Amino acid sequence: MAFDDPIVAPGRPGGSHLHTFFGNAGVDAFSTAATIAGSGGSTCRGGTANRSAYWVPSMIDTSTGAAIEPAFLISYYKSGYLGVSPSEIQAFPPGLRMISGRSTATSPDPAPSWRRPVNWNCGFDSTGNGTEFSPGMQQCAPGQFVRLTLAFPQCWNGRDLDSADHQSHMAWADGTGCPASHPVAVPQVTMNFYWPVPAGGNGAWRLASDMYDGGVAGWSGHADWWNGWDPAVEQVWIDRCVRAGVDCSVEMLGDGRELVGGSF
Repeated sequence: MAFDDPIVAPGRPGGSHLHTFFGNAGVDAFSTAATIAGSGGSTCRGGTANRSAYWVPSMIDTSTGAAIEPAFLISYYKSGYLGVSPSEIQAFPPGLRMISGRSTATSPDPAPSWRRPVNWNCGFDSTGNGTEFSPGMQQCAPGQFVRLTLAFPQCWNGRDLDSADHQSHMAWADGTGCPASHPVAVPQVTMNFYWPVPAGGNGAWRLASDMYDGGVAGWSGHADWWNGWDPAVEQVWIDRCVRAGVDCSVEMLGDGRELVGGSF
């Protein structure tokens, strides 16, 4: 965890609300496309085969002021949606970075769950079940997980690795595929963050980015992603899994190899 954000506040250590980082273990305020791709260990399965950086505002227990350590992140790289054919999907360009969600939100997103980039639920109780999605954090039972799910758009403008708002170089498919302004289809990244609920529940929890009084926690949910995949490894799962429309499970590459390991 660090008060850094190399996308929104590059070169400014301590210039952000507290974030929790996953993936590339060397990320800090001074990270660049070159350092993300070429240095640092990785907490991801596959280790340095995937040096991509993933981060989210930290979860804070407001009764103590302490940041809560998450249990894990599951990140999916999905095939075609809203008219995008799997065969159209291309590999991410090196250095691509993007943000999904509304970090300054002070009210719930009114869109239905299937159109919202940010959804919350209580995941995986003792029966393996979870609750329905909502735009804000739910109160979950001890033993469950608070789960934050963020989907990223999968249409790229084909030119810019970033944009001023860190979002407009990407777009959502429109039901007939990618719009003409963003014609390059890439995998849809979906991140699922899990925080274990203790005996006292999660009633005092809020995100570090929740800069509003009252209301439901979590409306400001957002996440950042910066591509750090080894291009050769990435191309294997692009071809064998995503473009082929095949479910390769969480760690499989589609060619008989499995992503294992990962360390700090």
